[in-house]
Amino acid sequence: MLVVPPAKQPIAPGRPVVAWEDAPCPLCANRHGTPFLEAPDHRAGPQGLWFAIVQCDRCGTCFTNPRPDPASMGQFYQSDYSPYLKQHRPRRWNPLRFLKRPRVEKRPVSWHGMGRLLDFGCGSGAYLIEMKRLGWQVTGLDTSTRMVDRIRDELGLNALVGSLPHLDLEPESFDAITMWHALEHVHDPLAVLREARDLLAPGGKIVISVPNIDSLPLRWFGQHWFGLELPRHLTHFTPTSLPALLQRAGFATEPIQHVRHADWLRTSAKRACAMEASAPRWMKLLRWRTVANVVTWYAFYTQQSDCILGVGVK
Repeated sequence: MLVVPPAKQPIAPGRPVVAWEDAPCPLCANRHGTPFLEAPDHRAGPQGLWFAIVQCDRCGTCFTNPRPDPASMGQFYQSDYSPYLKQHRPRRWNPLRFLKRPRVEKRPVSWHGMGRLLDFGCGSGAYLIEMKRLGWQVTGLDTSTRMVDRIRDELGLNALVGSLPHLDLEPESFDAITMWHALEHVHDPLAVLREARDLLAPGGKIVISVPNIDSLPLRWFGQHWFGLELPRHLTHFTPTSLPALLQRAGFATEPIQHVRHADWLRTSAKRACAMEASAPRWMKLLRWRTVANVVTWYAFYTQQSDCILGVGVK
């Protein structure tokens, strides 16, 4: 539990200076919520701030509240933020590839229309490269000027700085939009999804992957769960709330898919064991790759994985 409420924590040397805002529920705009969980910014180390997650009393959606306002968020994305460091690696043939299929979330989307793709939160541009190779006309969108400049200058691909709505993007100009671990980062996900729908041609699809807070790993690890990623994650989705948000934005939805992430499980176990001197033996075993792989298969088949994938159709 927090020693000091998040919005009143003292400013220590090296700590970010934050302007806080009281957030409504991102799904139903209700302003009444019940405390759900409190956790630190693990990337900031022992001196990092703590943050609170609440659960909406009306619809059950979980969200970070209070939260840094948009102008304060940039300081929580340092240059070594891991999604910005990922590089594209060409796929190699693997006779056992079918064993890994359920964990591959950044899969190519099915072809539609003229094959125009927008990757929202494109990061290092690795997915843009893959889809360009498959014949898509690709455009990246990211709030990091540094990453967009790199995609343009080093990869030679089209990319824009910013979020949605964006003045340089016209209605019905894309056949598919992907959001790989991006929607949970935005302050108003419903507005972003509505704008994304306007950008899609009729029959176009949006494909979204997000952490699943209604998962076995969250229940096991609590504040140490890798998928929390506070304060960068502002909305904490479940297999119920993600399609509900898509439907409210005007999309027809396909069944939610679960995705395996053994590395998330291992990282969560390592954090918990490092912080809890009396961590149980089973938790220590989850630090090992083989054990984590087996457990994520169990979570996958029981529909309790810590990552989910949703598809919306215009």
